[in-house]
Parts: sequence; structure tokens; C-alpha cells
Amino acid sequence: MEKGNIFSFIHTMELLNNRLLIYWNQMFPKNISISQILVLAELWEKGPRKQSDLATRLGFTPGAMTNIANKLIEAGVAERISDEKDRRIVYLAINQSGEDLLLEAMKMGQKMYLQLFQQLTKEEHKVLNSVYGKLLSFLEKQK
Repeated sequence: MEKGNIFSFIHTMELLNNRLLIYWNQMFPKNISISQILVLAELWEKGPRKQSDLATRLGFTPGAMTNIANKLIEAGVAERISDEKDRRIVYLAINQSGEDLLLEAMKMGQKMYLQLFQQLTKEEHKVLNSVYGKLLSFLEKQK
């Protein structure tokens, strides 16, 4: 990459991201996206959530979150539940099938992570983590 060429850098990052998604889809036999896994993980860790809160927390648009929720419900791994005190409030919740799928995905994700990061030395891994953290921190401040 040429020094100072932001477009080359962004392109390299896009290529890496795309290859990671393809690699994930090849390794995991179920038809579930990374975005759907992130939502299931959030629901598993924190319990039922409003879709708007999930969208904000995970950085999805409201429309994308609706699409993700609909796909999770269609797949039978999540459900919508109404608030007992205010029926206008609806939460998205993970069910047992969703927990089982999430645990399976987490196991495969760990295997994939180990395979991928075995390509780096411990020092390279630390540097990569540090660099990404700094860049993300800078970009978060630009909002």
C-alpha cells in the first residue's frame, strides 16, 4: 500500500472483511449472518430488548434491525414478546433454538479465530489489536 493512500487502505480492509465473511459461510453449515449472530448474542447476554435499542447498541439502522429480527423469527430462533405492563412495547427475545444455534456458532467462531490468528505472532496480534483500537476510537469521536 502506498503511504498515505486511504483508498488503498479502505479497499484492503473491505477485501479482508469480504474474505472473512466468505470463510465464515464456508465453515458454518447453517444459514445465518454475522449480524444475526450478533443480535442473538446480545439477547442471550442481556435478555429481551426493544429492536430500537438493539439497533443503537449494535450500530444497525432501524430498517436493517427489522429485517434481522424478521429473519431470526422466521428461522425459529427468536420471538417477539409484548411488555406485560404496556402492550405497545415489544421486545425481541432469544429462544432455546436460538441459544443452541448461538452456542454452535460460538464454537465455530472460536475455531475460525484460532485458525486465522495462528497466522500471526503474539506480537503481531497485540499490534493489530492496538492499531484497530486506536483507529476505531478516533472514528467514534468523529460522530
